[in-house]
Amino acid sequence: MAKSVQILSTKILSPLHKQELMKYGVELIEADFIKTENKPFELKDINDSLIFTSQNAVHSVLLDPKSEELKKKNVYCVGFKTKTLLSDNGFNVVAYTGYASDLAEIITLIYANESYTFFSGNLRRDTLPEAFKENGIKFNEIQVYETTLQPQKIKANPEAILFFSPSGVKSYLKHNTINKQICFCIGDTTAEALSKITKNIIVADQPTIEDVIEDVIHEYK
Repeated sequence: MAKSVQILSTKILSPLHKQELMKYGVELIEADFIKTENKPFELKDINDSLIFTSQNAVHSVLLDPKSEELKKKNVYCVGFKTKTLLSDNGFNVVAYTGYASDLAEIITLIYANESYTFFSGNLRRDTLPEAFKENGIKFNEIQVYETTLQPQKIKANPEAILFFSPSGVKSYLKHNTINKQICFCIGDTTAEALSKITKNIIVADQPTIEDVIEDVIHEYK
């Protein structure tokens, strides 16, 4: 790489991920465009099966001393990291998918006669609740964390931007524009949030940060 490429990450990356990029001469600017906080909640009226669509929800539920009792239940989740976190903490994960839409499909096709409690965040998408309502599946929802946007103006003009969630896209666009930059997205839902703004999008094969980093290296190597 002759000259270093300046890239903006809309989330502060781990030292390991940073090293990986810097090895290839990437100049990284990073800022957290969203903030996630646990929220007080009560573990009551819990149905037979549990749903987690993010690691944030798992971390929040684990803080509750009553969470031990939930480990007897079947768990369905979105994301490999979420699955690993649940399994490592003694939960019984029956199925996991990369996206909520795939999970909705599996549940409505195969597990529609079970009842569910969905541990969610305030900015969650309607994918699962809508699928459940349409198919008459019994579910309730407990909000266990809150995501707030942290928009900020970026003075630099990076060649590429890394996005990890639709809320990250929304937050970035409040004070910044996208013109010629390549936008690397962690998944389809994030890419969808950019679809009206740019065609210059590269979506990771698997919705993980590692895959986003791999794409960047592949593009600029």
